[in-house]
Amino acid sequence: QVQLVESGGGLVQAGGSLRLSCSASHVTFRNAAVGWFRQAPGKEREFVANINYRGGSPYYADSVKGRFTISKDNAKNTAYLQMNSLKPEDTATYYCATRIGGPSRTKDNYDYWGQGTQVTVSS
Repeated sequence: QVQLVESGGGLVQAGGSLRLSCSASHVTFRNAAVGWFRQAPGKEREFVANINYRGGSPYYADSVKGRFTISKDNAKNTAYLQMNSLKPEDTATYYCATRIGGPSRTKDNYDYWGQGTQVTVSS
């Protein structure tokens, strides 16, 4: 059973930065694509970014393109989401997820999920 643990969330002012981490417990992480999703209260969980198993071909939602950077370090079994120029509308619980195969923007295509980390951006 793969276990994913997100960390790095918190409260930040608009324009600030946070780096989220997603640590995996199992070696199969290095063969898995990673996706980051977020869910605000009362809203559907939405795609943020994904990356392939090698840590290449990053892809971003239009709402975060140019501000967020996804990366993956297979030696550390960890993926990251660097978030810059944060806006109040980025406030949400952020989740990482993994799947064996190519990266996907569809949450139902992911096999394992973390418990989420809260990001709150104040105006």
